[in-house]
Amino acid sequence: MVIKKTGIRAQQADQTRARILQAAVKVFTRDGYSGGRVDTISKAADSNDRMLYYYFGSKEHLFICVLESVYEQFNRAESRLKLDLNAPAQALQQLVAFIWNYYVKHPEFVAILSIENLHQGKHAQQSGEMRRLSGEAVGVLRPIIEAGQAQGVFRQDVDLKHVYLMIASLCYFYNSNRHTLSSFLGEDLTDKGQQQDWLGFITDLVLRGVAPTSR
Repeated sequence: MVIKKTGIRAQQADQTRARILQAAVKVFTRDGYSGGRVDTISKAADSNDRMLYYYFGSKEHLFICVLESVYEQFNRAESRLKLDLNAPAQALQQLVAFIWNYYVKHPEFVAILSIENLHQGKHAQQSGEMRRLSGEAVGVLRPIIEAGQAQGVFRQDVDLKHVYLMIASLCYFYNSNRHTLSSFLGEDLTDKGQQQDWLGFITDLVLRGVAPTSR
């Protein structure tokens, strides 16, 4: 009986912590780090401030956990990709499409990254997990590039870091600035047709960037 109660209590604790974390993602996405109030997060989680501080210690540590969580969810989704390394160009195209569509479908991911950059990455620097999490993201790209190089379809001098930054920037900038860009360009960049056009353009750009140069 005691073991059963302990199990139930542990499950309830996990559920409470998860609710607070989910609520924090929503509140920080909407209000930013500075505007994201502890009491607002607690209310959104159907909890209270005491429980928030019990599980996370502080608002700052809660945001660090939020940052880790959104990266972890991205990596988990990315790990489910079925990439055929016998066809590295198609695998790279598939990876670009995944990253693009993830950014489109998860604006909270883009928002949290934008907030952290606004704060000069100070929370990421305090995290013991961010290097591992970012390493996993690069790790998915590495075997694709290496397979393409081994088969002679990708340049031998291509820098993995540069390819990663190229994909990330092409997917991120459009989504993080879509509202201001829509005003500047006079076109709705949230339109599905516009998004598909950009995906096609950046996919071609990435593939051209890694292709062997003709002499």
